Amino acid sequence: MEKLTLPVYNREGKEVEQIDLDAKIFDGVINKDAIYQAVVAYRARQRTGLASTKTRGEVSGGGRKPWKQKGTGRARVGSTRSPLWRHGGVVFGPHPRDFAYELSSKIKNLALKSALNAKVKENRLTILDDLKIEKPKTKDMVKVFANLKVDLKKVKADNVLLYLGKVDEALKLSLRNIDFLKFHLATDANVYDVLNARRLIITKDGLSALTKRLK
Repeated sequence: MEKLTLPVYNREGKEVEQIDLDAKIFDGVINKDAIYQAVVAYRARQRTGLASTKTRGEVSGGGRKPWKQKGTGRARVGSTRSPLWRHGGVVFGPHPRDFAYELSSKIKNLALKSALNAKVKENRLTILDDLKIEKPKTKDMVKVFANLKVDLKKVKADNVLLYLGKVDEALKLSLRNIDFLKFHLATDANVYDVLNARRLIITKDGLSALTKRLK
């Protein structure tokens, strides 16, 4: 397969060069099965698993036998906290648990490659030359995204995903208050975030780090 070439933009939104994407990663293949498995595993890890009920041995009370075993004409009962009684314990109820499970690195990498290829196919991947700043200023960062043709009037929370090669304190302070933006290190990229974003922006050093990780 021929190498895919994409333009690289600067902070003013002007094209400064063309870059060849690694053909081993950006091969145009979108494996939906791998994406499905990765998304389900990601969402499973987000579950808190805090639902809890008490068994008959955990609810308070019930130490005394309500009535004698024989001679009353009523059914035999050993405790007022029987699951059959009001205020009794719960049978087979939920208890705190961890829903997380691990996928193989091969499936995770295949899923992430597929998600990235999907963004390229949809023309929703933008490569940014650099994003270095001297002083933290949110207004300047918003202007950068406007230059990259992000519709600031229509964009919603976390609609734009930014992957960086590295994040210094000044850049972090400039980006953290932009409500439509979600930013991470490129080495921490995951399938769910890539698919959920309507626009994916990645810096050149971020793309290099991500390519190295996936290879």
